[in-house]
Amino acid sequence: MAVDQTRRVSSPAGILSLLFAANLLNFYDRTIPAIVVEPLKLEFALTDTHIGLLSGAFTVVYAVFGVPLGRLADRTSRRTILVTGLLAWSLLTAATGLVGGFISLLVVRMLVGVGEASFAPAANSMLADLYPAGRRARATSLLQLGLPFGLVLAFFTIGPITEASGSWRTAFYIAAVPGLFVAALMMFIREPARGAMETVAPPPGVLGHAFRRVLRIRTLWWLIVAGIGSQVASYSVATFSVPLFQRYFGTSLATGGMLTGVVIGVTGLAGLILGGRIADRASHHSPAGRVYTGAIALLLAAPLTFAALSLGPDSVGWFVLLFSAGWLLQYLYFTSVYPALADVVEPRLRATAVSVFFAAFYLLGGFAGPVIAGALSDRFAAAAVGLSPARAAAEGLSQSLLIVIPLGLLLTSIGLFGAARKVTADNARMKAEAGK
Repeated sequence: MAVDQTRRVSSPAGILSLLFAANLLNFYDRTIPAIVVEPLKLEFALTDTHIGLLSGAFTVVYAVFGVPLGRLADRTSRRTILVTGLLAWSLLTAATGLVGGFISLLVVRMLVGVGEASFAPAANSMLADLYPAGRRARATSLLQLGLPFGLVLAFFTIGPITEASGSWRTAFYIAAVPGLFVAALMMFIREPARGAMETVAPPPGVLGHAFRRVLRIRTLWWLIVAGIGSQVASYSVATFSVPLFQRYFGTSLATGGMLTGVVIGVTGLAGLILGGRIADRASHHSPAGRVYTGAIALLLAAPLTFAALSLGPDSVGWFVLLFSAGWLLQYLYFTSVYPALADVVEPRLRATAVSVFFAAFYLLGGFAGPVIAGALSDRFAAAAVGLSPARAAAEGLSQSLLIVIPLGLLLTSIGLFGAARKVTADNARMKAEAGK
């Protein structure tokens, strides 16, 4: 993987642009199965529980493999990890289009999770070495813009591609191509030195007892609580929003995908840009400031999403408006959490800390959210009386999401309030230990 050293990309803006592109593809590729839920259910005779398990299995593998890959990113070349992971998940995305049944689909999507698990620890560790603490929330918001951009592109394109080609498989083949191109460009990244932007530079070398050091940080435990709640809500939304529009509001696949792109994708563009600026301003006096902004935003997001999900099937316009408002506020979670991790974890442990953080909230939130939502949907549909099977499925899914999503957002707010109370002391402790 050697390239000409004189042609390396070394500017923070250039590296951030490539990380953004990879993050966009990360979320684009993982979102495709959620958009083609109804075609998958029809071809393979699946239930909502199956769909929840498909999403949940991906997150379990993502979480488990993220831990060793995060530790590896603290020890070796982050660029190599990023390039290898992007190549792997792009090729496996193409392989998804070749599956012949639910088991093979499940296995391939789990393998995609291994590839995608390489990205977040290495990327967030690198980002913290490119920007000083006072600019990290804005830099994080730009990196995390890959999430809503990926969702918008996926929800606006996969439905039309599927309907135009007559097959859900086509979208997976097309999605693999950009990843190969971006992986080639990422080979030219020049890695920043670890701790390059710290006011007190850490000593060189690899730290021992990495997991023990990370797990004694009290802020991290509260951020994990917030992450669990966030992923319960986020994965339930991402997995079942298009089916909700199709079944409950009676839209087509393409229209349901586009409305979902507005509700959970376009909102992220505004939420992350504004959230990054608000969070950095709030952190001028104390690291707790930006965490409190996220906690308050999530506290407001919960009732807005509850109100949206309480609407009837003839109120699709009001649903889009209310849910979009709530989901826009939800994005302030990202501009609070990731800078907070950098505030309390010393540079040589940041990829490890991110991987531990991801493992905990994906295993307990990203897995549980869609599985619980799918199982509740099937249970409520089966208990419906006097409704056609199609209407029962619609009501069951609506009732399930009405419970799971607002409760997940409330848990996120609780975790952020707890983290805000601990982050200042943990930040001071990190600086004191680095100066020894």
